[in-house]
Amino acid sequence: MTVRLLTRAAAAALRLPAARTGRVAVRRDIPVRVRDGVTLRTDHYAPGLPAAPCVLIRTPYGRGGPIRLLGRLIAERGFHVVIQSCRGTFGSGGEFAPFVHERDDGLDTLDWLRRQPWWTGAFGMFGASYQGFVQWAVAAEAGEELRAMVAVVTASATRDSTYAGESFALDTVLTWVELIEAQTVPWLARQWELKRGQPRLARALTHLPLVEADGIATGVTVPFFQEWLRHHTPDADYWRTRVFGDRITEVRAPVAMVSGWQDIFLPAQLDDYARLRAAGARVRLVVGPWTHGSPGLLLASLREGVDWLDTHLAGRPAPPRAPVRVHVGGVGGGWRDLPDWPPPATPVRWYLRSGGALAPQPQERGTPDRIRYDPADPTPSLGGPLLVAQRAGPVDNRPVEARPDVLTYTSEPLREPVEVAGPVRAEIHLRSELSYLDVFVRLCDVDRRGRSWNVCDGLVRVEPGRFPRDPSGLVTVPVPLWPTAYRFAPGHRLRVQVSGGAHPRYARNPGTGEPLGTAVTLRAGWREVLHDGEHPSALVLPLVPALST
Repeated sequence: MTVRLLTRAAAAALRLPAARTGRVAVRRDIPVRVRDGVTLRTDHYAPGLPAAPCVLIRTPYGRGGPIRLLGRLIAERGFHVVIQSCRGTFGSGGEFAPFVHERDDGLDTLDWLRRQPWWTGAFGMFGASYQGFVQWAVAAEAGEELRAMVAVVTASATRDSTYAGESFALDTVLTWVELIEAQTVPWLARQWELKRGQPRLARALTHLPLVEADGIATGVTVPFFQEWLRHHTPDADYWRTRVFGDRITEVRAPVAMVSGWQDIFLPAQLDDYARLRAAGARVRLVVGPWTHGSPGLLLASLREGVDWLDTHLAGRPAPPRAPVRVHVGGVGGGWRDLPDWPPPATPVRWYLRSGGALAPQPQERGTPDRIRYDPADPTPSLGGPLLVAQRAGPVDNRPVEARPDVLTYTSEPLREPVEVAGPVRAEIHLRSELSYLDVFVRLCDVDRRGRSWNVCDGLVRVEPGRFPRDPSGLVTVPVPLWPTAYRFAPGHRLRVQVSGGAHPRYARNPGTGEPLGTAVTLRAGWREVLHDGEHPSALVLPLVPALST
């Protein structure tokens, strides 16, 4: 009775559809044996309904706590729910090696499902982050039995998010390493370990060489972290079997995607959306004002997911909905329904100018702006797309903008609203005394009180041979920023930051070309940002008419 009351309260708070049954039988720790003899521990939530289809959730984060409630909530709405711990986690045998076994283990679990007496020949998948990666690992080979997917803050290809801009997503990766290792102890001890681990994690994020950072953060050497430091080049064979995007166009199951504008996987997830749409798949995209772990994201994904499973897995009628729903940030924004993403837009350039100005018109002459980047005192990151919600998202950027190693370019107060939706990019013309450097660009909304709120950003690593240089050392660096949907209100100003890094979100560039994991020598250097008629450094915004509500 207590469990039933809890699920009723949760369903009401989440505004879920009415339960179809209150009878859910639960079997825990079912041993599912896969092809190499490893046993994967699995829980089954069986609704008291005939011919109910199945929802599979495979996870490295355990089968207790919130996911236990999730299993019961979905089961009460007319689905068998199977929750399985990935190998090497929470009682499942073998060693956890990210992405390595998920295809085979997932397909073997599907074979096990087919042998169950309650199997109806149809199943769906649901999950966020790593729980989404495991969906893509099997989606192309699951055949017509796969009727629906709910992929939340995730993507089919993980490599590009790990090495965003060909740098290294240090904060996200090392934080995840610490979280995975903390799971190996009992729950109460884990809470203490997580609290105790935060100072250790902070020390690890500033430590060099990076090959020692996992030991500082967790007390042990973590094999996959060491591998990610070694196999970081774009042509590394290591990642070919650990990404699943090469077959995404073969997926025919309807896919619901939920993400946030400040999510770590957003660019990759939108790439998945575009490829699926081009292949003719049925896709629903929802992007809200969320970070990777926002409570609002989790609530929205459950509502969206249950609706999607109801429609495409259970075959229950549903009212028509637009393929895309996005939240437009800024004053006067809000939710918008769209036929596709991105919407039609006009690329508009905002040019960097002398004196820290930003304007829609370029200038013919301008003296370059000069900053010195010192990896021993790296430009810090504030907010933005991070793994931990408490440190992520929009923040006031004025502390970092006051640093001498950050250039800012600010528009006049806007007379009319400026609404943008779609991919954002920058083109920065610069010279540097070093051949190895990073270029970080961030777009901010400066409100009437002077607070500078980050909207989107991106970083690109520059090294010899990646971008052409002229004899004077001039290089033009294209910087893709996170996509966005945002409304800059009248009286607000646009601001562009240009700097040499955003640490520890991205690993600092030592300036020497030493290998990622073993670099210890730090070399500071000057760089100049040019903004004249021949070198028109600019931010390119996708300008749209006010999106209809």
